[in-house]
Amino acid sequence: MSGHNRWSKIKRQKAAMGATKGKLYSKVVKEITVSARLGGGDPTGNPRLRVALGLAREANIPKDTVERAIKKGTGELEGERYEEVMYEGYGPGGVAVLVECVTDNRNRTSADVRSTFGHHGGNLGAEGAVAWMFQKKGIVTVKPGPEEDAVLEKALEAGAEDVVPQGADGFEVRTAPVDLHTVATGLESGGLPVGEQKWAYLPQNTVQLDGDNAKKMLKLMDALEDNDDVQNVHANFEIDESLMESLSQ
Repeated sequence: MSGHNRWSKIKRQKAAMGATKGKLYSKVVKEITVSARLGGGDPTGNPRLRVALGLAREANIPKDTVERAIKKGTGELEGERYEEVMYEGYGPGGVAVLVECVTDNRNRTSADVRSTFGHHGGNLGAEGAVAWMFQKKGIVTVKPGPEEDAVLEKALEAGAEDVVPQGADGFEVRTAPVDLHTVATGLESGGLPVGEQKWAYLPQNTVQLDGDNAKKMLKLMDALEDNDDVQNVHANFEIDESLMESLSQ
């Protein structure tokens, strides 16, 4: 399991323990608002909003909170005016990092992200510096239970590109970005226990970290994720699983 996938698992564990629950709510609500503003409040014709609503269900966000976020996005209620910004940079050991943000103040967010990189052994790069190292994919998680052959069969029937076992966490089904909803629906129709659905930037190559660089990289990831304006962080590092466990305690 890659370091970044392992990091995703650690994030889910923290959220389950309540350590990041408030920030998770805020990030998902922002995503719902932006999705509704860009594509309308009807999830039937707005794939991005459908994904955001799925994240809201996974996070147990109350229905009235979700409805308010949609109405703020469509302009039915007053609310902040958010914009999306992508930052690119380098972490310790030359790790490529993409930072997806949703903000109501680009100058504040830019300064915060730059400062975070600088304080944790990295540096912010120019637009296009590392984005070429990643491919955008749709990700559908299948919860533990089914056999790998069954998941692979249903995934191929639904039009997925790949199935990646995640050990005790089940499976990660990867798709072309535009096929995310179609594949998720196909997996559900096939009787599989579908979990989170999202888009992610997957690295085409990775950097192996150990020692001090590994420790600094995890601290950089944690600090970026802790920023209220940061929605997602993608990076191409690999860290030995046992080392990852010890450093993330």
